[in-house]
Amino acid sequence: MSDVLQLTRDLIARPSVTPDDAGCQQLVAERLGRAGFACERLRFGAVDNLWATHGGGDGPVLVLLGHTDVVPPGPRDAWASDPFAPEVRDGVLFGRGAADMKGSVAAFVVALERFVAVHPDHAGTVALLLTSDEEGDAVDGVRRVAELFRERGQRIDWCITGEPSSTSTLGDLLRVGRRGTLSATLTVKGIQGHVAYPDKARNPIHQSLAALAELAWKHWDQGYESFPPTSLQISNIHAGTGANNVIPGELQVLFNLRYNPNWTAAQLEAECEALLGEYGLDFSVQWQRGGEPFHTPEGPLRAAAREVLAGFAGAPPEESTGGGTSDARFIAPLGAQCVEIGPVNASIHKVDEHIAVADLEALPDLYHALLERLLG
Repeated sequence: MSDVLQLTRDLIARPSVTPDDAGCQQLVAERLGRAGFACERLRFGAVDNLWATHGGGDGPVLVLLGHTDVVPPGPRDAWASDPFAPEVRDGVLFGRGAADMKGSVAAFVVALERFVAVHPDHAGTVALLLTSDEEGDAVDGVRRVAELFRERGQRIDWCITGEPSSTSTLGDLLRVGRRGTLSATLTVKGIQGHVAYPDKARNPIHQSLAALAELAWKHWDQGYESFPPTSLQISNIHAGTGANNVIPGELQVLFNLRYNPNWTAAQLEAECEALLGEYGLDFSVQWQRGGEPFHTPEGPLRAAAREVLAGFAGAPPEESTGGGTSDARFIAPLGAQCVEIGPVNASIHKVDEHIAVADLEALPDLYHALLERLLG
């Protein structure tokens, strides 16, 4: 059994449902400590974070970024095998976190061990940053660590996140940015009453329909470079007592915006509230800023990643800013150039999550090639 396969199995066997690390970072720290890394544990609230560094001086700082937490497995009887008892069947490793992202974490560790063994006096600093709060609230994980780094003056030049980004074959996509995310809880006040006497009540559903339609169909922008246009999706609507003869006194609507660098969160908040205000609603909005968009321009990191991935995939990768969010959104504002490179994402968050063993065993070579190009 290969080193990366064994380590991935050991990590999957630790049921680290967010925000519980379940001992994953301890396992990683022990291995990297033996390889000469300085390991710092940063615990905030119920969240574990690991910062492991090797090297120093004035050279570039390259960070490999990952997470040890996983989403809940769902009904265990829906899985073909125990989600936390990793199992290889027909050349495929099954288990919660196999693709998202314990396989990448294991590959990071193996690649780092190989790199510092060959280059004990490499240029700059190479580091691994892990959190157990990526799949959850993302408050006390990399967001909090980035705040600490800002206070310390910790510089980061390049960041490679191991999120599962490939679409059909390993290395066929290079993530060069991410959209920002902004969530809202909108509350519209009305006056409760009997449906037979609408003149004695004020129906917040009826009042809000036109405003919600305009929000839903609004054309926000044309996109930005490789970013798609900004979009808004309404995800939840709730009102009423459950009875069909009562006009509700309140409406609650949850919506989310995924936005490109044409906007900031503050600008979108102001735009939405101005639109709602035009309809004379008695409303309030609770905003949750998930992270601003980021984009990595052409430079040494993007060029190296493109060349390395082309060698593994047999063709130049698609360079994309699509998908959801990642913890790179907290590292980019520190001035870092960020890319995301990882395994195929077809099974993430699903029952019977899996990764092809061949892809898993190629990942350390891929990450090692990037380390060689950038710091070797």
